[in-house]
Amino acid sequence: MLLGKVIGTLTPCHVYQGLNGVPMLWVQPLDKQGAPKGQPLVAADSTRMAGPGELIYFEGGREAALALDPWFVPIDHTIIGIVDELHSPP
Repeated sequence: MLLGKVIGTLTPCHVYQGLNGVPMLWVQPLDKQGAPKGQPLVAADSTRMAGPGELIYFEGGREAALALDPWFVPIDHTIIGIVDELHSPP
């Protein structure tokens, strides 16, 4: 699982049949300390509850496609959950 922060929302002009009603969010990946890591990406929100400013964890690749119903929709990243609190080691 990967850590990220939702920085915005997207509105697709065409939606694949299996992704109807699934929000698409703009996510900034973060490192273990919560600092930005790499370029922002688009992730489907399987929780349907995440919003801008929230800390989330997400998955990429084949596992991302398995998190949505129906399985194996064409998606590269999926939000799996919302993080309540982050405790970084010293």
